Amino acid sequence: MCGIVGIFDLQGQRDIDALLLLRMNHSLRHRGPDEDGLHREPGLGLGHRRLSVIDLASGQQPLFNADRSVAIVFNGEIYNYRLLMAELRQFGHVFRTNSDTEVIVHAWEQWGEQCVQRLRGMFAFALWDRRRHQLFLARDRLGVKPLYYGQASDGTLLFGSELKALLAHPAMPRTLDPLAVEDYFAYGYVPEPRSIFQHALKLPPGHTLSIRAGQPLPAPRQYWDVPFTPHAHASEAQAGDELLARLREAVRIRMVAEVPLGAFLSGGVDSSAVVAMMAGASASAVNTCSIAFGDPAFDETRHAELVARRYGTQHHTLQAGQDDFQLIDLLANLYDEPFADSSAMPTYRVCQLARQRVTVALSGDGGDESLAGYRRYRLHTREEKVRRVMDPLLPASLRQSLFGTLGRLYPKADWAPRFLRAKTTFEGLARDTTDAYFHSVSILGDAMRARLFSSALRHQLQGYRAVEVLRRHAAASPAPDALSQVQYLDLKTYLPGDILTKVDRASMAHALEVRSPLLDHELVAWMSGLPAHFKLHCGEGKYLFKKALRPMLPDSLLYRQKMGFSVPLASWLRGPLRQRLQDRLLSPTLAQCGLFEMDYVRHLIEQHASSRRDYSAPLWSLLMFEAFLRQVLPAAATPAIVVAPAMALD
Repeated sequence: MCGIVGIFDLQGQRDIDALLLLRMNHSLRHRGPDEDGLHREPGLGLGHRRLSVIDLASGQQPLFNADRSVAIVFNGEIYNYRLLMAELRQFGHVFRTNSDTEVIVHAWEQWGEQCVQRLRGMFAFALWDRRRHQLFLARDRLGVKPLYYGQASDGTLLFGSELKALLAHPAMPRTLDPLAVEDYFAYGYVPEPRSIFQHALKLPPGHTLSIRAGQPLPAPRQYWDVPFTPHAHASEAQAGDELLARLREAVRIRMVAEVPLGAFLSGGVDSSAVVAMMAGASASAVNTCSIAFGDPAFDETRHAELVARRYGTQHHTLQAGQDDFQLIDLLANLYDEPFADSSAMPTYRVCQLARQRVTVALSGDGGDESLAGYRRYRLHTREEKVRRVMDPLLPASLRQSLFGTLGRLYPKADWAPRFLRAKTTFEGLARDTTDAYFHSVSILGDAMRARLFSSALRHQLQGYRAVEVLRRHAAASPAPDALSQVQYLDLKTYLPGDILTKVDRASMAHALEVRSPLLDHELVAWMSGLPAHFKLHCGEGKYLFKKALRPMLPDSLLYRQKMGFSVPLASWLRGPLRQRLQDRLLSPTLAQCGLFEMDYVRHLIEQHASSRRDYSAPLWSLLMFEAFLRQVLPAAATPAIVVAPAMALD
């Protein structure tokens, strides 16, 4: 696992400043503490930081082909590289190393841009072909590995594994994107392809970008999407057996490493299944790591310990405490843009714990999105059934008016179970499918964002709403049913924008490589084609997966209520962290940026502190935004923080 950076002259072949390239590369030293490498030639500079995992002796980068006309910097792992190496040798290719990086170079020589279709793994890379005068950027299908790029004011294209690499270049503009601010306060992260800065973008998952000097910067090209192509099975039992067989293979190929290897074990279904598969494939005890919380409502360690004992793992647990609030500023620097998932704190700690014993850790990420593990899927499909029944009886406009009015009039009951919150139900029924799902995943709803944002920011938005992110993906979705549709939306937004971003930054902060078997693209494609009732059945998510796992894991773990990997944020913000919250949100940093109505910020603080409302998620979002302004833009004067005119994506 590594970090990559680069500078490409879009106008010609000007010399690349060696010190600037070195500064960009040095900003990612945490991603690759073992080695670094630089390459410069007219119009191009490439940089690489290496965390050695495979081919420790000869995998240095940038790596070149035989005549040095092709160069690559690569972050990730290609799990089928040995098969590709054997195939490429049949075409006459000669290998100088045993690294997966060199396989990509030869695959490019053999198949050109189509080489990405042959790669099975997680990757982000930049490849330079001098003969074709072509720079080629690529990102893996599901967005496990990140890749940012942007145009600097000096006419160069900058790219890197993290946004901080671009910001290390003085010609990279730091103008905030108003649409990204709107997106952030809706989702808690900035979804692809935007970043918080207007001139920097993320290469979307499953996309490539081919660039030539002297030509306009093209739009990224999609090479893969989650297919959701239905496939039939003779029986439920056969489908379950095939699911486990495919997962077992995905785990096995991710256990290849020349360094110590282990796993995260949260006590949930997905991580427990991965550990069970690892134990079956390993001759020695698996190293496992968990995070404990003092609040039993958030603590899953007893379930993790049950799995650890069953499979004889070398298990280690770390207690997370309220002092982890001290991580806020560190997290702001790690993520480079506002990021409001509070589980970033325990994720950081579990990566820290794991790195004390291993260099590679397997995780259970991806199971909820592919196998319908989130509770919101159950609630959304129920609402969707009601909408379908009502559609022939009530025109959409009448339904929106009727239930919208009921939703406004009905009192809000945060304290009640979701199914008793009639206000939430009425509001959901008043919306169309995509808008209803957007409302269910929003950190701040439309009305709250309107009250929070200053008149200047609302003017800059020009009517833009963050739901357009979901609408854009919904319009391209191949999903055949209501459940698959929202799974697709999460696979395109929440998974890469939140879950994978969180894990990548937290793990790389400790030079730890994380591999996710449930995100194997062949497995994800197969799971997407399962019938909806194999995923969500009679209100039970992961139905087929859990049933297939019953011989391997206890029912008390498989069928308990899902907890999620979260922290007791509401009580923390009312208790020992209350004063610090108030000090940060009412400080000059937030007030002077000109983006918010500070009276409404005070209202959120007071309502939450009094326990009249639970505003922990909005308050945490503001807290992380304030930390971003203070940590990432510390030298920016107020005029530099003012957002630019809104620009819609193509």
